Amino acid sequence: MGGTLQATLLYLVLYLVLLNICRCSNIAVSQDEKWKTATATYSKETDGSIITEGACGYGDLHKISYGKHSAGLSGILFNKGSTCGTCYELRCVDHILWCLQGSPSVTLTATDFCPPNYGLSKDYGGWCNFPREHFEMSEAAFAEIAKKRADIVPVQYRRVKCERSGGLRFMMSGSSHFYQVLITNVGSDGEILAVKVKGSRTGWIPMARNWGQNWQSNVNLKGQPLSFEVTISSGRTLTSYNVAPANWQFDQTFEGKQF
Repeated sequence: MGGTLQATLLYLVLYLVLLNICRCSNIAVSQDEKWKTATATYSKETDGSIITEGACGYGDLHKISYGKHSAGLSGILFNKGSTCGTCYELRCVDHILWCLQGSPSVTLTATDFCPPNYGLSKDYGGWCNFPREHFEMSEAAFAEIAKKRADIVPVQYRRVKCERSGGLRFMMSGSSHFYQVLITNVGSDGEILAVKVKGSRTGWIPMARNWGQNWQSNVNLKGQPLSFEVTISSGRTLTSYNVAPANWQFDQTFEGKQF
């Protein structure tokens, strides 16, 4: 009888512990997904995209598959380029005239910097003045959540996981004494924290952020197959071995693994 009681008590304790863990886990998820307030405008472009040579260095956004679902971020969100590649879900709220019914949402990738304009009021024209949280969207993406007649709308936003097709892409550029790689199509967090490169005749070499998602090294790596180690903001690290063959050339793009 005593053994049965002890077993019952043990099961009860284990159940309570597991229940508490689940509750903590659910709290953490809900906190991560909490909606925050900001504002949004759009940039008029004939091809439905925002500018193609943005501050993240991605170049033609359609070629790298970000396309119309891209946005320029105000300084407090852009964080000197570290958030390039991050994904946000946006929805228009609290404006009966401009927000589309049902508050549909759109998922965007951070691809550019929205510069401040301190010659204009932060409430009219200086949308990206510090410390405002603001998104400059493509016209096509803006039209998915609000009426294009609006000049600025209140929005709610939250960080979401980036859903990508295919692996990470590494575009080579530079010269024999200056080597640079642009990394795109990053899934999961989307935000790169650190990059290392390894040739067949070297160990792992930490790369420095040049600007946006361009990472650089001054080591001559020509004639060596290249491997990359990419760490994202959550701390997860992914290693793609021998992504580029020994005869790789500048301006070529190679595909690695995906998070």
